[in-house]
Parts: sequence; structure tokens; C-alpha cells
Amino acid sequence: MTQIDWKNLPFGYFKTDYNVRSYYRNGHWGELEVSSSELITMHMAATCLHYGQEAFEGLKAFRGKDGKIRIFRMDENWKRMNNSARGILMEEVPWELFHDAVLKAVELNEKYVPPFGEGAALYIRPLLIGTGPQVGVKPAEEYLFMVFVGPVGPYFKEGFSPVKMEIVRDYHRAAPRGTGHIKVGGNYAASLVPAHRAHQDGYASVLFLDSAEEKYIDEAGPANFFAIKGNTYITPASSSILPSITNKSLQTIAEDEGMEVDVRPILVEELTDFDEVGACGTAAVISPISTIIDRDTTHGYHFCKDGKVGPVSEMLYTKLRAIQEGEAPDKFGWITFVE
Repeated sequence: MTQIDWKNLPFGYFKTDYNVRSYYRNGHWGELEVSSSELITMHMAATCLHYGQEAFEGLKAFRGKDGKIRIFRMDENWKRMNNSARGILMEEVPWELFHDAVLKAVELNEKYVPPFGEGAALYIRPLLIGTGPQVGVKPAEEYLFMVFVGPVGPYFKEGFSPVKMEIVRDYHRAAPRGTGHIKVGGNYAASLVPAHRAHQDGYASVLFLDSAEEKYIDEAGPANFFAIKGNTYITPASSSILPSITNKSLQTIAEDEGMEVDVRPILVEELTDFDEVGACGTAAVISPISTIIDRDTTHGYHFCKDGKVGPVSEMLYTKLRAIQEGEAPDKFGWITFVE
């Protein structure tokens, strides 16, 4: 294997040795198959190509200080994938199949799990797609579930350092009562143009507002938004936000540390009242936000005094990573060990 520069890994695709697959045909899921091919063969009329019948997940495996490999909150990713499947009429994946596929993919590619202390992880991508052919707008009768993996560094190149973001009003990530709450590709397709524009303008990402009134903060394209005010962890409530498993975990840690958790609509104007703000998700973990610029008004909101990460964000990040990497007890039952 080519020597890997673990400390300087980008967040991107990395070829590993194997992936695992299972096909849903004739009303049932088939046996788990191991493949060394990076390619998928499918019908040209597959519903994933025409009608967006596809959903995916993202979770991580970490190598602890003790050398053991830990997968973080796999059951929550399974639940969320099946929620996505129900949202666009795909066949749900049984727990046993999901569990076995994730573990098998990690075990087969164990050498790609980064060493402890390198700031990297093994990213795990479960994928569910409609492979059965349809020309009319209707769900497929056949599906492919697969899991592939690869080592990754931080999602934002700044890592756990303050980033700049831009509020956009001329694009919406998802429609009210649409698919914003499930992890399907269409939501990400809708974010590509404003995100690309923001990157060209020097921002790490964008903050989308609610599509109905454009008054409330919804989320960043690849992550949930959170804020700290005094002893309170605040995060938006919206039917078009994808529920982040990292956000859910941070709320639990915050409460365990004696903080209040407030999940509610957040007006843009409230940004002036917050002590700290950030983005959180599996890929990003926590990305503290130093500056938010409203693209329409050019008004700016500034955080991270002296360029430093806020103390609460740092505490939450440290405690979450300690559980993921085995430096703190797993008192919440979040870890699955790879034997």
C-alpha cells in the first residue's frame, strides 16, 4: 500500500480494497456480496437516474488509543437511512443487513483506518439506490444497497479552526414540506451552485434560510447550525433540516454538562446576540464560525474573538472526539467495536 499522509488527508474519495453490496429483487434482500470493483452496472432506465430514488448516509470509524476500532452511532444512521427510504418510496434496509455490511466494509479495509491522534477517520458511505427500470414516474421494484469506505481528513480545510460563511437568499436548499429532512441527493444538488459561488468568494460554505419566509436560519448545505448563548446550546427547529446525528450528540453532551438545550426557529437578527456559532455534522464534526456575511445586505456578524475557537465549542468538540476515539467512557452507548 502506498504510504498515506494521514495528517494531510483531504475530505474526498479514496480508493480502498473492497466494498460490500446486497440487491433487493423479487421481494427480498439477497446475501451480502464482497466486491473489489469501484463500478456499478445498472439499467439505463433505473429510477435513481431518472427520478432521484437514492439515499445515502455518512458515518465514521476511529482507531482509539488502545488500538481498537470504534464506529460511532451506527444505529442512528440506519434509522435515518430508512427514514429517507420511506420518504421517496424505496425498500427499507433491515438492521442486520446494514449492521453486517458496515462492519464487513470496515473489517475488509482495516488497514485504511487512520492511526490514533492523526486527526483523521475512516469515512463510511452506505448507499441505497433504485436500480429497477421505470419510464413512468413510479418507484423501482429492485434496489441496490452498498457500503464503501475511505480515510478522510476534516470536511472544511480549516479543520477545527474558525471559518467564514455566507447567508444566501437567492437560493433555497429545500422546499417547505419537501425532502429537506431526509438525506437524498436532490437536496445536495440544489446547494451546489450557491456553495460553489461561496467558495469562489472565499467562504467555507453557505447558510440557507427557511424557504417559506426567508427569516429564519435553516442550515449550512453540508451541516447543521448551532449557537451558544450563555449556558444554552441553541439549534434551529425546521421541518426542512436534515437531523444531524452529530448535532443530536452535541445536545446530549451539552445537557450532560449542565447546559440548557433550546431547539427552536432562529431569526437571522439573533446572530448579534450569540456568543459562539458553528456548523456540525459527521463530516465536519464541529466547524466554529468566525464571520457570517449576509450576501444581500453585506451586513457582517463576527465571532471567535482574537481568532480563537469559543470555549463552549471547544469543550463540546473535545468531549465528542474523546468518546469517538476511546479516551472517555462511552456512557451513552454510542460505540460499536469492530472485533
